[in-house]
Amino acid sequence: MADTINSNENTNSSQVKDLIIIGAGPSGLTAAIYAARAELKPLVIEGYKAGGQLMLTTEVENFPGFEQGVNGPDLITTMRKQAQRFNTEFLTEDVTEVDFKNSPFTIKTGSQTFQAKAVIISTGADARWLGLDSEKALMGKGVTSCATCDGAFYKGEEVVVIGGGDSAMEEATFLTKFASKVTVIHRRDTLKASKAMQKRAMDNPKINFIYDSEVLEVMDVNEKKVTGAKIKNTKTGEETIVPCTGFFLAIGHVPNTKLFSDTKIELDEHKYIKTIPGSTKTTISGVFACGDVQDTKYRQAITAAGTGCMAALEAEHYIASLNDKE
Repeated sequence: MADTINSNENTNSSQVKDLIIIGAGPSGLTAAIYAARAELKPLVIEGYKAGGQLMLTTEVENFPGFEQGVNGPDLITTMRKQAQRFNTEFLTEDVTEVDFKNSPFTIKTGSQTFQAKAVIISTGADARWLGLDSEKALMGKGVTSCATCDGAFYKGEEVVVIGGGDSAMEEATFLTKFASKVTVIHRRDTLKASKAMQKRAMDNPKINFIYDSEVLEVMDVNEKKVTGAKIKNTKTGEETIVPCTGFFLAIGHVPNTKLFSDTKIELDEHKYIKTIPGSTKTTISGVFACGDVQDTKYRQAITAAGTGCMAALEAEHYIASLNDKE
């Protein structure tokens, strides 16, 4: 088993590594497993928030191979151990700077500088949150940002969806497969979703709408579970409580691409990394992107893992082509 690099060693690595993977969610860890088995001896710079959004998920029931479901952090731990088994190195630091202008590429952390022939970016995306203390306290205990992941836990129950865009309408409509009632809470008096998505949601008898309202508190922190949402009408000031057992955020995601904003990697209008269709290749040869950092549609652990596999295979081919030229 490979050792974990000591993050306290203030030394620079003069060796050019075949592959560095930035990020250690399901996509980065899958890439590490494939790359390590191909004897690329990858270094995974996992960061201080290693594991991604699965670290906030209490139960994962839709990842193949786990008949009874699996705890999110446990799934990440299992994948990490599998990657280590094949001699993957890990560094628990954040990347502070990248230089993709010249090959080999340069990657800097707080204490070390590395060079690599190829880089896989798997830094993920973070769900947007309201920023409430109660929301944070009940995360994974009824507060979630993924209807596809957690909707089945709310069969016959009442839930709320926060948001007014296409994603909120999709989440609300999906949740009607399980919940007895879905209440969409939106802070404005009109929805931002497309007319087609609005009509689909409004025509569903299980969905009702509360407009001009903001959430003040997710209840009940003392009971350690969601029992309702305290809201305030932004026009009248009236406060009410909407009973619910599930609190779904659908106000967007933020891809973790700030680190790459000064590079020639092309981003879309929402700052996601653009990859060649059917590939994980970015606009910089030798730099690949996988998982939620480049996925604006699915954002599932299994699809992230799939693109991690793709990235590793493409990186392996790229490195082989470089070696052939040497």
